[in-house]
Amino acid sequence: MAKKPRLSFWSVWNMSFGFMGVQIGYSLQNGNTSRILSALGADVHHLSYFWLAAPLAGLIVQPIIGLFSDSTWTRLGRRIPYILLGAIISALAMFFMPNSEFFAYLLPPLFFGAFMLLFMDTSFNITMQPFRALVGDMVSEEQRNLGYSVQSFLINAGAVVGSILPFVLTWIGVSNIPAAGEKVAPTVIWAFYLGGGALLLSVLWTSFRTKEYPPEEYRIYNESKDPRTEKSSFLALLREIPVTMWRLAIVQFFSWFALFMMWVYTTPGVAQNVWNTVSGDSISAGYNEAGNWVGVIFAGYSVFGALFSLVMARLATKLGRKTVYMLSLLAGGVGLISMVFIHNQYGLIFSMVGVGIAWAAILAMPYTILSAALPADKMGVYMGIFNATITIPQIAAGLLGSVVLTLVGGQAILMLGVAGLSMVVAGVSVVFVKEFVIAKE
Repeated sequence: MAKKPRLSFWSVWNMSFGFMGVQIGYSLQNGNTSRILSALGADVHHLSYFWLAAPLAGLIVQPIIGLFSDSTWTRLGRRIPYILLGAIISALAMFFMPNSEFFAYLLPPLFFGAFMLLFMDTSFNITMQPFRALVGDMVSEEQRNLGYSVQSFLINAGAVVGSILPFVLTWIGVSNIPAAGEKVAPTVIWAFYLGGGALLLSVLWTSFRTKEYPPEEYRIYNESKDPRTEKSSFLALLREIPVTMWRLAIVQFFSWFALFMMWVYTTPGVAQNVWNTVSGDSISAGYNEAGNWVGVIFAGYSVFGALFSLVMARLATKLGRKTVYMLSLLAGGVGLISMVFIHNQYGLIFSMVGVGIAWAAILAMPYTILSAALPADKMGVYMGIFNATITIPQIAAGLLGSVVLTLVGGQAILMLGVAGLSMVVAGVSVVFVKEFVIAKE
């Protein structure tokens, strides 16, 4: 097996730059979906059901895209055609979702919004999965920590922009309260427009600045069979899943269960705990101020995540990937639990330090550990299957969310405590992960 060439820092940067734009869109969705759907008429007890669109789309789409991209070769490459296609569809969906009320002649606004959420999530998943495999394809073992840490940094940078956009638009004078007779605030609508444009431009940068290895060269670097001719049944692929992937799945379950709870319930929880709104209030000035502030603190955890990404690769090299992963998740659990006891909006920023550290690790460490254990010719499909460890816990959280909310007395802020406990369990579970380390090239 020939040694993969050592890539320049900017080559590593360019191959993940488009993921920053995707994350701008994804963060806008995470920070504003509950806000939009509540404004369109969704009850807080039912919000988690609407959020099921995201994990369901990922569960179905990502393994398919991974399987297809493994056996694809075009003038643009293996992964990039799917990245580009998903970005175009995502941008269109981002235009339509905040404008759902204006399509009432087609469907009731709430149903149209839910449909656009599903459409948007499907296209995000088409785009996201190949980015993970692209880094695994292109970087050598010695640059693996760097590759996924740079990707984590860019994801967090995009999350900062996406999370803070509505707040910034309010600051420059765009109205943060819906116009008379309308449901969604102009700040949200314009944020989605700007986010969709940024998504397209950044993905175009990656598409035209990254040159993937042609099939023949790829096989030389990876001792793999020709993915265009080598076929395996899906059941055979499942039987051959490495033990590392199964054990990471346990960590992923509790990590993403926690994140889903955080995304769904932070806005109503903070509105009730800090702005003292009542359940069912979704259009008042207080609720919309809370919605903007949630965007700010979500940007905060992304800033802390981006900063931690700058040192994460070195820490992983020095302390070990598992140690860094475990300590990061424990920090996230403490951060989430602390939110239950904080009634000052600025105090919530301190909670985001731990959440940001955990988020950076979740975006990088599982893939750094996993990619070393996967056969090169099946990198895409296994990365797609691995996405089930992200989507299944979110589906479980979505189905159980209403039940758990009832058990905690309808107090959305307590759902963040539940999320924190789940993140702590995830951190402890890292102990059981079997790390596969290959010899340096």
